[in-house]
Amino acid sequence: MSVSLYYCASRTARLTDAETAAVERIVAAHRASFPYEDQESLYLYDSDDSRPDEVVAGSTKMPFDPDKVLPVLDHVLGSVSELRRALPGAEWRVHMDDLDVPWGETEGYAFPGMRDPDLATSLGGL
Repeated sequence: MSVSLYYCASRTARLTDAETAAVERIVAAHRASFPYEDQESLYLYDSDDSRPDEVVAGSTKMPFDPDKVLPVLDHVLGSVSELRRALPGAEWRVHMDDLDVPWGETEGYAFPGMRDPDLATSLGGL
């Protein structure tokens, strides 16, 4: 059974050209810096006219390898945080299956303690 991270932004106004360029830049930077070629990364769905208010949506399946879960989650949530900051006025929902991922203005999207250096050390220096 797999676990996935889902992210979606909605608002009545469509993306501007500048916002579309920002989304493309963030996605390209994410892919260029993603640490694992063999894992699923940030993935945005093609736009769907059935949900006109949805401006960005996507998902990422989490790795089965426990040593890769936190680095993948941290990297993807960092990119989703950048996307949120680039799209003012959008209502975001970010969740891992049924568990909402909290938003903080400073850290962006993160689960409590997930960026704790002691936790990374205890998990093998992630």
